[in-house]
Amino acid sequence: MASLIKASNKAVAGKRKRDDMEVNERNDIVDEEPKKKRNKQRVLLLSSRGVTHRMRHLLNDLETLLPHVKKDAKLDSKSQLHLLPELADLHNCNNTLYFEARRHEDLYLWAAKTPNGPSIKMHVQNVHTMDELKLTGNCLKGSRGLVCFDEGFDSSENWKLIKEVFTHIFGVPPTARRSKPFIDHILTFSLVDDKIWFRNFQILEKDPETPSGPPKTTLIEIGPRFVLTPIRIFEGAFSGATVFSNPEFVSPAAIRSATRRQQGQSYRLRKEAQMDKGSRRERQRVPEDELAVRKVFA
Repeated sequence: MASLIKASNKAVAGKRKRDDMEVNERNDIVDEEPKKKRNKQRVLLLSSRGVTHRMRHLLNDLETLLPHVKKDAKLDSKSQLHLLPELADLHNCNNTLYFEARRHEDLYLWAAKTPNGPSIKMHVQNVHTMDELKLTGNCLKGSRGLVCFDEGFDSSENWKLIKEVFTHIFGVPPTARRSKPFIDHILTFSLVDDKIWFRNFQILEKDPETPSGPPKTTLIEIGPRFVLTPIRIFEGAFSGATVFSNPEFVSPAAIRSATRRQQGQSYRLRKEAQMDKGSRRERQRVPEDELAVRKVFA
């Protein structure tokens, strides 16, 4: 009987050792598997006070295009940009798109990685919203889009940096809460005259002119569209040292001032010409004769 008990105890101990070895092997196998990187990009979208109706519609279009965007109320002060990283942290966002309106007609866009930067300041021109364009294209709300860049973005370091920031902001992560598991449109960024041209196209599998024909992939523009001119790239989030500065950029306020100065110069020259003409007439006038009829029979 004692021998049987000893034999059973040895069998149980051997089984436990085998089980422990199998568990250790499984843990080693699990630890060796590489962990997948999760794309956790979230974008805070907000604007300053003084935006016009067209600027406000552009913000709504971008919110519709990007399902991983969190929209916030308008920022009251334009001089306290250091508050934006704190707002992004409160909304659990690591990217920020801030539209800054000046004089109710100039629009600037800040694209920043929060809280450590970098941040890019750009001038927005030629804004056309979805409702304004009235294009025939249409895509599913909340669908993910392909982000395509021009080959010119690989020409210099500053364009590479802008490309990387735009990839994080406009690239919708597959695990976004409001995103749909479809890809039916393309966001394109093209470089022309050192300006970034943004366009949005819908992907169609059939030609709209011949819907019953063979499948043919076509692109139809949806909107919105706008043009960005980079002004400066800062090392931090809305602050820090200047990494890149565009020497060819002239502010729209300076352009309007030069236009008014030129108009004032033309007005001044026209008035001086009128005065010179009057003085020449005075000098060329013939003196009246003292024996004239009007003076003799006055």
